[in-house]
Amino acid sequence: MQGEPFSDELTKRLARARSVVVLTGAGISAESGIATFRDAGGIWSKFRPEELANVEAFLANPDLVQGWYRERKRIASEAQPNPGHEALVTLEAEIEDFTLITQNVDNLHRRAGSRNVVELHGNIARSYCIDCNASYEEQGEQSEPDLNAAARCEDCGGLIRPDVVWFGELLPADAIEQAFQAARRASVCLSIGTSAVVYPAADVPLAARTNGAYVAEINVEPSAIAAMLNETVLGRSGKVLPCLVDAALQARQSMNQQAS
Repeated sequence: MQGEPFSDELTKRLARARSVVVLTGAGISAESGIATFRDAGGIWSKFRPEELANVEAFLANPDLVQGWYRERKRIASEAQPNPGHEALVTLEAEIEDFTLITQNVDNLHRRAGSRNVVELHGNIARSYCIDCNASYEEQGEQSEPDLNAAARCEDCGGLIRPDVVWFGELLPADAIEQAFQAARRASVCLSIGTSAVVYPAADVPLAARTNGAYVAEINVEPSAIAAMLNETVLGRSGKVLPCLVDAALQARQSMNQQAS
């Protein structure tokens, strides 16, 4: 549409699409006030993320790592989904085959109402026992580390860890498989708020492009793979996505009326 940051071609492709895959990164959550964990302040500014987000650090000092993640969980739970998250919920309701792949662990997509979500890096709202694998919800929202009170499983006494992917760990194989299957069958792919420097997530839009999808990224600046995509839409996803989805659904309605 004239005056919009996206092309008429993207609007038309999205209006006609039966299969859409979306990849989201930290940019979409930043508009809800969630900074990356590298930006955490206070006591946590004393530590590098690599020193806390790994199995070795957790086993050596579980209360410290648990405390850091409780603070991150608190920040995520207090944040609210923004218009970008909500626009994707609207789009999913209209698309026959819709898959939302996210690198974020903040749970905002699910809280917004998205249903078919593939979480490549886990979800901070979940936790589990490292010994018996039982699901577990941490009690309280204490952010300062208590050096004498590591949270443990009520069933077996094992340590509780967040259900997120740490440095040195592989991404869940089933999530990767779902992501690339969706990318290969998509007719439109949107890459939103990601710098596309972390693999294999950065390969998802490229896989969609290789298999014939029209691929557009929505970002405040071009990503590392922008030159290999069909279109780059510069702007905040919270502003661009509602306009894009509205334009595509209006065009879709018009096409349906003409066909009937």
